[in-house]
Amino acid sequence: MAKRSLHEQQHSMGLYLRDPEHCAPPAEMDPARAQVYRDLVFANLSSLISGTFPVLVNILGDDRWRALVRAFLRDYRAHTPKFGEIAEEFVEFLASEPQALAEGSWPPFMVELAHYEWVEMALQQSEAEPLPAGDAEGLLSRPLHISPLAWPLAYSWPVQRVGPGYQPDTAPDQPTLLLVRRAKDWSVKFSELSPLAWRLLQRLGEFPGLDGRAQLQGLAEEAGMTGSQTFFENGLALIQQLHGEGVVGVIN
Repeated sequence: MAKRSLHEQQHSMGLYLRDPEHCAPPAEMDPARAQVYRDLVFANLSSLISGTFPVLVNILGDDRWRALVRAFLRDYRAHTPKFGEIAEEFVEFLASEPQALAEGSWPPFMVELAHYEWVEMALQQSEAEPLPAGDAEGLLSRPLHISPLAWPLAYSWPVQRVGPGYQPDTAPDQPTLLLVRRAKDWSVKFSELSPLAWRLLQRLGEFPGLDGRAQLQGLAEEAGMTGSQTFFENGLALIQQLHGEGVVGVIN
C-alpha cells in the first residue's frame, strides 16, 4: 500500500474528528492518540459555545446538547476562524440546517431561543459606538436613526420567558416584540415593545430620511389614527424616552 500524502492524512483526520461514528482515523495513526484529539476537539467546541446558551443547554440536558454539538461539528462548515464568532455560526446552523436535526426531539422554540441568547453576547462584544447625546429639540424636525447598540427583535415564541419551568408547545397568536440594547455600563437590557413602538423603530430603518414628525405621521396613517393629537403626543413621548435611553438619535 502506497504511503498517503500529508494532505490525504490531514483530510482523513478531519473527517474522523468531525464524525468519529462513521469515519476512521488515519491508518498511520495510533487509534488511542486519535481518540485523544477527537475528545479534545469536541470538548473544546462544546465548552466554547455552551456559555452563550445557558438556558438552551439547561433545557436540552447533557445528552441532547452533546448530540446538537456533534451535529454542528459534523454537518456545518463555519465561515470564520474567530472563536468569538463561533456562537453566531451555531445559531446560523440551527436556522439553516434542518436536515441535520431530523433525528431527535428538539423544542420547537430552539432556534429562536438560541438567537435570543446569542444577542446578549453579540451586543456585549460589539465594537459599534453608542449614539452621541444629541439635542432633544431636534427630534421632530430632523431625521432619526437607531443606535447600532439597540436591536428591535420579533419572535414567534416568548423567548424571554422560556426556561426549564416554561417550555410551550404552541406559539402564541401574537409575536413577541423586544428591544435589546447595551447600556452605558455595558450591561445588556431587554424590554418588551408594544406593536406601535416596534413598528416605529422598524420605520426608522425603512425610511431613514424622514424627520421625527414625518415618522409619527406615517405611523399614525398605518394605525388608522391620522390627525389624532393624542396619538402624536404619545408617539413624541415614546421618541423622547428612546432618545433618553440612547436608542434613537438625530442625524447630523
